[in-house]
Amino acid sequence: MRLERLGPDAKEWAQIDDRSDRNVFQTRGWVSFVAATQGAEPVLAAVKDGGATVGYFTGLLVRRFGIPILGSPLPGWTTQYMGFVLDDGVSRGRAAEALLSFAFDELGCMHVELRDPTIGLDDVGGLGLEFTPKTSLEVDLSQREEDILAAMTSACRRCIRKAEKEGVTVEKASDVAFADDYYAQLEDVFAKQSLVPMYGVDRVRALIEHVHPTGSLLLLRARSPEGECIATGIFPALNRTMYFWGGASWRAHQILRPNEALMWHAMRYWKARGVETCDLGGGADYKRKYGPREIETPFFRKSRFRAVSRMRALARQAFRQRQRAMGRLRQRTTG
Repeated sequence: MRLERLGPDAKEWAQIDDRSDRNVFQTRGWVSFVAATQGAEPVLAAVKDGGATVGYFTGLLVRRFGIPILGSPLPGWTTQYMGFVLDDGVSRGRAAEALLSFAFDELGCMHVELRDPTIGLDDVGGLGLEFTPKTSLEVDLSQREEDILAAMTSACRRCIRKAEKEGVTVEKASDVAFADDYYAQLEDVFAKQSLVPMYGVDRVRALIEHVHPTGSLLLLRARSPEGECIATGIFPALNRTMYFWGGASWRAHQILRPNEALMWHAMRYWKARGVETCDLGGGADYKRKYGPREIETPFFRKSRFRAVSRMRALARQAFRQRQRAMGRLRQRTTG
């Protein structure tokens, strides 16, 4: 098995994106968003078994401190998964092995990372991959709406009812100004923890520019009874799965429970369009009120040299320290 890099035109991209097993993060629109915000080069490859194409791989190539890295995805890309789409019966382990050869030998990379919900630890034994366990929370949307609600905590159901009773309304958005509304609220959320967001407002604008025209990005505003935008949410989806990319609200209006109203609206919106799963992302406690199940997907990585792996760990540590320091500085200057 081997990977053969493709340089597809728009027609070929569309044919690949039409696969029913493809997630939104593997599509042309999403890849172009990551490329624009990360200074990355898209990498699309056919998975070949002999002469037959048995699937596709999606990732992006970046250089950090002069080191070529293949991410599928990389942490910090605000991208949940990438990896492969493979035909039924194709070995995930052999595909992962072919990916390592492709990354190191053909692309000349020094480091590769992979998070694919179809690949587990049992698939990659013997390949020398390091991994970090990552927990996601998923809500089953294939149930009836009343059963989805029943699985939520009683407190969550009360919040949804309260928002409706208080006159909170939820509306779809498509305007560029949505990014500014969302980001201002996000800064307010992070300020509560003496932190700053991990990305800038330009990331949100680029997401809307590249993905919203595809129809795979739901932007929602919650408005107070007076018409003020008090909360926002971003929910991409494709085929069977929707994702919670981000949500934010003004702290002063959280008593109206707009966040729960947004989430419930998004679930019903995508469910009505055939989506069967709501992936809430990482296992933060505030998400558990929606009655999800836990799903663990390893974040795999491998470096050609051990020093590269150590540099990666140090870079992530430095980023977290910088975020905390900027948050404390902002608190002092605005307090």
